[in-house]
Amino acid sequence: MRTSTDALALQRGAASATAAGNRIASRRGERAIAHWLLCCCGMIFLMVLLGGITRLTQSGLSITDWQPVVGIVPPLSHAAWVAEFDRYRLIPQYDALNRGMSLAEFKYIFMWEYVHRLWGRLIGVVYFVPLVWFIARRQVPRGLVWPLAGIFALGGAQGLLGWYMVESGLVHRIEVSQYRLVAHLALALAIYAATLWIALGVLQMPSADGGEEPTSLWRRLAEALLVLVALTICAGGFTAGLRAGLVYNTFPLMDGHFVPAGYAHLHPFWRNWFEDIAAVQFDHRLLAETTVGSVVLLWFAGRRAGLPRPARRAQHALLAAVLLQFALGVSTLLLVVPIPLAVAHQAGAVLLLTAAVVFRHMVRRPAVRGRLDRARAAAI
Repeated sequence: MRTSTDALALQRGAASATAAGNRIASRRGERAIAHWLLCCCGMIFLMVLLGGITRLTQSGLSITDWQPVVGIVPPLSHAAWVAEFDRYRLIPQYDALNRGMSLAEFKYIFMWEYVHRLWGRLIGVVYFVPLVWFIARRQVPRGLVWPLAGIFALGGAQGLLGWYMVESGLVHRIEVSQYRLVAHLALALAIYAATLWIALGVLQMPSADGGEEPTSLWRRLAEALLVLVALTICAGGFTAGLRAGLVYNTFPLMDGHFVPAGYAHLHPFWRNWFEDIAAVQFDHRLLAETTVGSVVLLWFAGRRAGLPRPARRAQHALLAAVLLQFALGVSTLLLVVPIPLAVAHQAGAVLLLTAAVVFRHMVRRPAVRGRLDRARAAAI
């Protein structure tokens, strides 16, 4: 009798040890997934900066065709470089901005666009190969398979949208359409935010530590702030697309006025928001100032609300990011858009978006964590 009891105890102990080992292995797999996603976020971050440099150096139209596979290889001979240069000299931008440029000068702008496109292809490889690996090893929770696959599909759409943007500047314009530029930027940041959100969820960062559980009001406020940040970044995209930062280089007034003269001279009225240089810059300023004010008010409210410690830390980071970004924006304007400062301003926009996403994640509902735990248990 004692022997059978001991054997049963041993079996239970072995089963418990096996379950514990499986949980440890599962957690390690989840951390590997989170680190992979965060690596992809870092690559997307750099991609946005490369896009900014490409635009600021007027390099985006230097490659006049789109060859997703063959285009991986740059020109390797003098004849190939001359052929690329000849194609560039057929588009309006060359006559309007770069007539008489040398082959060496063309190579400079070509390489920025080439690196930008190559980095986009590399992101696709770094995302797709580990995704297939994790799915094949049954390490991805079932609830995340389709969202992760959807992000990959959006990445493919981003490549198509990038070419659609470039195409707009090859025939009738000397620069790309500001509408397509903003769409390209917005999709890149949407992919970035979605990837970051999933990575944070997989890491299971706690939201109830050292304070009261955030209320639904805080979640709504965090979401409203995310929308405001997104609108401000999109307005910045229109400012960049129209090169509106090269005029009205004073702050806080624009040529001595709060609202610039002729703000609403285009008809219908909505066109001013997207096509008039003065109106576009004013809207971006106003949205930026509103964003700063909102973050400051939210930060003071968080001090009184007794938010959990991680949420308060996220608020501190959010405040630092918005103040840094505002300082970069004003400096970029006053100094008439020097390229290093303009790139730093674009980086600041992504940092601010990151802080806003993290803050929203820190005030999520406890039920969300419960669903993620169940998804982990049902990993394929």
